Amino acid sequence: MSSNADTQARLAVVIPMYDEERGAERCVRRVTEVLADQLPSARLFVVNDGSRDATRPILQRLVAEGVPFTFVDLERNAGYGGALRAGGDRADRDGFTFALFMDSDLTNDPALIPSFWDVLSSGRYDVVKASRYVRGGGMLGVPAWRQWYTIVGNRIASLLFGMGIRDCTNGFRAVRLATLRGAELHERGFPSILEELLELKRRGARATELPYVLTSRNDGESKFSYSPRVLWAYLKYALAAAATRPRRTS
Repeated sequence: MSSNADTQARLAVVIPMYDEERGAERCVRRVTEVLADQLPSARLFVVNDGSRDATRPILQRLVAEGVPFTFVDLERNAGYGGALRAGGDRADRDGFTFALFMDSDLTNDPALIPSFWDVLSSGRYDVVKASRYVRGGGMLGVPAWRQWYTIVGNRIASLLFGMGIRDCTNGFRAVRLATLRGAELHERGFPSILEELLELKRRGARATELPYVLTSRNDGESKFSYSPRVLWAYLKYALAAAATRPRRTS
């Protein structure tokens, strides 16, 4: 892990898609426009996670049209976690230094990509989390009961992880790919975010946050469940993090 500016570093933006035919093209065009305008050395990687609708042919058409992105096509659904790992592994093989993971519904604003890069390229950090709970962050259009769950859950997770991160469950984050290289991660769903964070803590990753305002999905739906089983799937990683001592790094 470098402590100096990463002057030769390269950024990959990794987006998983599963049955996102309504927004797939809009997402790809919006992100590639931001990259072309502000970060021409960066590259978008779109992972089709075994979609059953028209997501695959839409992405294939965009490739044929010459839209600048890398298409990672999974024949079988690998889940949120598996799709992100597939995209990150491909970016790592292609020589990219960092992967910025974001959702396809544009609730993660592509306009923030350059802000991530400003922090990453300093060489000071291995993981950067977008945060709803720092000055300038927040939530818009999110039901109050969902806000309550995430606020309380993240306060608990932040204390247990002890990495200085307030928004542990946020999937809008960037990671130095070498920091996770060779990690055995298995979660398919959204708890993969905390499984990943636990591994980053074990490896002594240096973390920081930048402010982010979450907006609700355009269709008013959330793909997240708040069942006791799902909540435990998150909590178990936070509890493990409390008992984890980071490895010393040079």
